[in-house]
Order: sequence, then C-alpha cells, then structure tokens
Amino acid sequence: MTASVPGELPVVFEDPVYRDAVVDLLGAIAYGEISAFERLAEDGKLAPTLEDKVEIAGMATVQFSRVGPLHDRIRALGADPFAAMAPFREALDLFHEHTAPSDWYESLVKAFVGDGLADDFYREIAAYLDPDTRDLVVASVDDAASSAFVVDRVRAAIAADHRLGGRLALWGRRLMGEALTQAQRVAADRDALSALLAGGVDRPGLDLAAIGRMFTRLTDRHAERMAELGLSA
Repeated sequence: MTASVPGELPVVFEDPVYRDAVVDLLGAIAYGEISAFERLAEDGKLAPTLEDKVEIAGMATVQFSRVGPLHDRIRALGADPFAAMAPFREALDLFHEHTAPSDWYESLVKAFVGDGLADDFYREIAAYLDPDTRDLVVASVDDAASSAFVVDRVRAAIAADHRLGGRLALWGRRLMGEALTQAQRVAADRDALSALLAGGVDRPGLDLAAIGRMFTRLTDRHAERMAELGLSA
C-alpha cells in the first residue's frame, strides 16, 4: 500500500469504504479487549490460589491497556470510538453469555482457545491493511505473555485428573462453534468488513477459495492450541 507522509494518514484512507472498514475492525477489536478484561476480572473469583488470582488479574490488565491505542487510531480516522464499538456489543456479549465458564479450568481454556481464535482471525485480516494499522492490530492481539501460565495450569490439572481432559476437550469444541457462529453473524451484518475482505482496485482481497484457506488455517491453529493444552480438538 502507498506510504504516507509522517504525521498524515496513508492515502488509502481517502477511500471511504476502506476507512469505514478499518473503523469497524478497530471497533470490534477494542470492544473485544474490553469484554475480555471484564471476563478475566470476573474469572479471578474462580482462581484457586492467590498466585493464580494475580496471574489472571495481570492478563486482564494487559487486555485493558490495549484499548487506548485502538481508540486513538479510531479518533485519528475521524470517528467516535464508542460509536465504532457499539455494533459489536450484542454479538460479543452473546458469545460470552453462551460460553460462561463453570469452573476455573473452563475459564483458562476459554481465555487461551476462545480468545486465541479471535486473535488469529484478526491477524489474518491484518494482512490486508495498511502497515500502520496492521502493526496496531497485531500488537493488540499478542497473547504470548499469558500462554505459558494457562498451558502449565491446564496440563497439570489434566495430569492429576484424566477425566477433566475429556470435559475440557468438549468445552474447547463448543467455544470454536460459538465463536464461528458469532463471527459469521458480524461479517454478514457489517458491509464494510465484507468489503475489506473483498479488496478493491488498489488493494488485494480474498476470493472464495482464499476465504476457505483462511478458515482452514484458523481451524488448524485451533487444533494446535488445543494440543498445547493437552486436549484433542
């Protein structure tokens, strides 16, 4: 994509369709970070030890710290960040309502697998963005810091109780299904996001075959995350 003059937005934002799509995308990610923060803070009540409570609180803090830069970028594009987030509240809230964890280990799997699926999807879309927005999106979905903690706790619990592994494997599949359902709903409702994936005269896009390959990669990465936890996909 065409580079911008320092301090100015890239010329690609002169395309109103692209601008609206980026505002939509950043709004979705920002509300996702806020809802993840709220959920992780609530999940801290399920933590069995003080150490675990501090770990989950740290994960929540990281999620919330990412909201400010996303809002700043939305404002730089001439939009209201709260208006940008509003269209995604219902779908994300429904996802969390339908996937409320019943215990500590379900909350950990959800944080690792459910949030990871959303992060992978945003990374896929980031490939079709201008460099500055792409870097912001990738930074907003970096989950490396929390991975080791979650994997350690879940694997140790499964080793202590093999029956837990079967239940958590089913839980991971449910998370995958719910996440895909809500993602499809959002994509169908938001024309700008659909247009972003379709591309434009000076922007690459995804045809049906490419979309199929993208979802195959998302499914494969989900299976890899489950395997990291010692669970079958």
